Amino acid sequence: MGSITGDYRRGLVLGVILVLLAGGSQASHLGMGGDANGDGDVAIAGCTCHNENPDNSVTVILDGLPYRYEAGSQYSLVIQLVGGPDIDATSNTGGFSMMVSAGTLSASEGFENHVQNWEGDETRLTHTNSGSQTEDRTWGVLWTAPSAGEGLVTIWLVGNSVNGDQIPSALDKWNRLSASVDEGADDGKTRTVFSGNGEIEPPAPAEHGMEIHDMGAGMRAHWLGLLGFTSVFIVILFCGLFLRYGFSRHYVGRSNLLRLRIKHLRRGDQI
Repeated sequence: MGSITGDYRRGLVLGVILVLLAGGSQASHLGMGGDANGDGDVAIAGCTCHNENPDNSVTVILDGLPYRYEAGSQYSLVIQLVGGPDIDATSNTGGFSMMVSAGTLSASEGFENHVQNWEGDETRLTHTNSGSQTEDRTWGVLWTAPSAGEGLVTIWLVGNSVNGDQIPSALDKWNRLSASVDEGADDGKTRTVFSGNGEIEPPAPAEHGMEIHDMGAGMRAHWLGLLGFTSVFIVILFCGLFLRYGFSRHYVGRSNLLRLRIKHLRRGDQI
């Protein structure tokens, strides 16, 4: 009886481990891919192991997509997630799964440690362990267009914004998008596609300059400076008024001698 109980417990533990591994094949800090829940590839179906439905509070952005691609050309794309749980740079922040119907995907320069092909498939791309800990939920990818004659190419992308506890739950939010690029002449122009509610807050403006107190000027020096500026302004105003009315022929307070001079000058006489 004891042996049967022990076998049952070991079997139960093994079953739990297998379930966790199966769930991890779809979405984890080691990457997202596969079809664990029978809903299709995660890049198309989404992160259904976290939530059944996508959440538009998460905006998935794909930047740098050409309007038309030329066969064999390489295009640097940027993936970014906006929204979801607050970012904690000390833990996992998010991940993605990307798939193309034609061409190949790889990491762009500088993101080799953050991006990897899913199980060696060059048409699928996902994040790495270090890539799941990005401070801005941003990844750089490189898409190499297929050979000539392939025609329309479809790109599928899903992004998962997580709270960092490594436990799939409703606290994590995900969203997805798809885009198509047709073959043709590439004019060099690119576009940005996104899915979500579009409520994207710009980053806080960088602070420039320095507070007057940080410059070593105390409150007394500050007020003395203002007093000096005010004094100069008063002197300039006084001089202007004096020049305006002190020598004006219409000013009633001028001296008799000045009035006499003005009268003779108007007549052309000499004194």
